[in-house]
Amino acid sequence: MPAPTALLQPTMVPEAVPLRTQEQDDELLLDVQDANLTDATAILPQSISEDTEMAVDEEGRPRFAPSKDVDPVRRTETRKIPIPPNRMSALKGNWSKIYPPLVDHCKLQVRMNIKEKRVELRTSKFTQSAETLQMGADFVSAFAMGFDIDDAIALLRLDSLYIQSFDIKDVRQTLGPDALGRAIGRIAGKDGKTKFAIENATKTRIVLAGSRVHILGAFENIGMARESIVSLVLGSQPGKVYNNLRIIAGRMKERF
Repeated sequence: MPAPTALLQPTMVPEAVPLRTQEQDDELLLDVQDANLTDATAILPQSISEDTEMAVDEEGRPRFAPSKDVDPVRRTETRKIPIPPNRMSALKGNWSKIYPPLVDHCKLQVRMNIKEKRVELRTSKFTQSAETLQMGADFVSAFAMGFDIDDAIALLRLDSLYIQSFDIKDVRQTLGPDALGRAIGRIAGKDGKTKFAIENATKTRIVLAGSRVHILGAFENIGMARESIVSLVLGSQPGKVYNNLRIIAGRMKERF
């Protein structure tokens, strides 16, 4: 309750608000409906109406635009082939013979990483298919295994050549250090005579790298060469192996 001596404040008289008539209400409702319709049509993009329209043939089946030709090599792929330390000097000496087939024939990008001791291959925009990358990797891997560059380059020209590797210890697990050396000597022979005989009879190439044996050739020829090597490891006489090789060579001459 205010004090009796307080000043009297003037009272605010509210202004008279005119009441709306029925006609004004109808006009207002009409304006709001028109505004909602115009806003809805403005918000809808034209692309939706265009996308919903599908081309249909006479039978009611949809028509689609023809697909575009896409480059088979869609993305860049790489291969990194490690090089053993004992093959780095041979790689440097024969580098001028290794990279031309990869660049000219396979259309690949290649470089020798001396720090990491590996050869890196990569596809380019001129590479026709992704299979050439694997062919180039096989070629470099064959050279790293110890094959001659003239033999390894055949992997780029012929699709029927493969490389198979196995360990002599897997053939006979009870081989000691001395027995392992004798087995390797039996495979190689005096001055490599046995190895050359197996290669000439089966039309393959063989590399002895420690206890590992690498064979390059066709699938059937690799099987025949592997059987001869396994026989020598198990203790067969070289003369018996030579006779089997003569029989194999005669059959191959008759076949071809």
